[in-house]
Amino acid sequence: MLSIHPPARRGLTRFALALVLGLAAIAPAIAAPPSDADINRLLAASRAQSMLDTMLPQIEAMQRQQFAQVAQQRDLDDARKAQLQRIEQRTNQTIRQALSWQQLRPMYVDLYKKTFSKEDVLAMAEFYESAAGQSLLDKTPALMQNVMVAIQDKMQPLFVDLQKDLEAIVNEETAPAKK
Repeated sequence: MLSIHPPARRGLTRFALALVLGLAAIAPAIAAPPSDADINRLLAASRAQSMLDTMLPQIEAMQRQQFAQVAQQRDLDDARKAQLQRIEQRTNQTIRQALSWQQLRPMYVDLYKKTFSKEDVLAMAEFYESAAGQSLLDKTPALMQNVMVAIQDKMQPLFVDLQKDLEAIVNEETAPAKK
């Protein structure tokens, strides 16, 4: 029978412990990747498609504003206005196609696979399927609206000060030079 001296046994025990701890530390890095089905479950539970669908009208509204600004800034004849409208419609179709769920779902799946482990995805899906997760999803639009209002309220005094500074600079530059 092989006999190991107590100091050597302690060294071997420390080595084994370090090996186990080292393997435990890298285990998350080699955790199982989520399957497409796991990610699809999470995307369904988190209402990813409906969130995307609600973003599209907002993107289109911003686009309309940009085209309206372009039209306002230029004195366009009827032919140019019609051309600008055709470009706006084509841009709208391009954006709708590029941001369609059919186009973006594979990207979501790929990014979730690269970012999260199977355990992460399943835990998030369980959360979003829960009453608390559904409540979060239901209330997030109102929360975001309230955040935007609060930020605007906080920024308003800063914009007033900025406007005063800008007016002072403009007035300095337009004032006649002193001789």
